[in-house]
Formats: sequence, C-alpha cells, structure tokens
Amino acid sequence: MTFKYSICHPEKEDMEYKNNPISEKEVLEIAKNYPWIEKLNLSDTLNPENVYYSPSLDFTNLKNGKSFCLTAGYDKNKKLEFSLWYNRPIKVKVLFGLLGKKEKMVVDDFWSLDFEKSMKYLEYFVNGNYSIIEELYSK
Repeated sequence: MTFKYSICHPEKEDMEYKNNPISEKEVLEIAKNYPWIEKLNLSDTLNPENVYYSPSLDFTNLKNGKSFCLTAGYDKNKKLEFSLWYNRPIKVKVLFGLLGKKEKMVVDDFWSLDFEKSMKYLEYFVNGNYSIIEELYSK
C-alpha cells in the first residue's frame, strides 16, 4: 500500500502537504521520528493567537482514501499523549432506509493514548487491519 501525508505545524497557518507516495514502513518511520515534544514545546512558547494547530500528522491511503491522523498534546502530568482521528467510508441509510444506503466519509476520534499505543494503531492502519481500529471507536 502507498500513502501520502500532511503535517500541521503549530506555528504555521497553512498545512504542509507531502503528496509523494510513501510506503507503510516510511509512514511508521515518519511518525516515530517526528519531533512531537519539540513541537509541543514550541507551541508553549508562542502567543496563543499564533498557535494554529496542535502538532499533527495525517496519513491517507492512496488506494481507498481512508486516513489516520495523530495529534499530539500533553496530559495533566505533562506527559506526551495523542488523539487519533480515523476517517473512512461507512454505509448510511438514506431517508431512514427508504432510499437504501450510500457511502459517506466519517471521522471518529479517540483521545488520551500514549505514544506506544498510538504507534500500534498507526501500524494497524498501514497494514490494513481496519477492524482492530474500528474496535477502538466502538468502545
């Protein structure tokens, strides 16, 4: 599978888009080596009106359009934690099912996961283990 990704920098108003296709391995390397703590520390030094985003990486599967985003923050003890955002198509009823079903892109979020667990869910995403990710959002 191949992916593209975007980066939300705290200090930049515009997102950075990386549209060159990357592999599953590259996705995991980028996320593991991203300077999460440095970006959060930078956010803390900026005036609040100059913080545009929480540090985030959003990876999109080029074949099926599903995306998985990691957004960093601190917990109450100033430990690194993540929210996970999963965007995928689901079938929804049209007019209470009278007109059948259609696919619609839906985003679900899950908050307060540590770095290791977040990376594990990213690994599930890049390997196409979507049912494991779905379980996270059904809790």
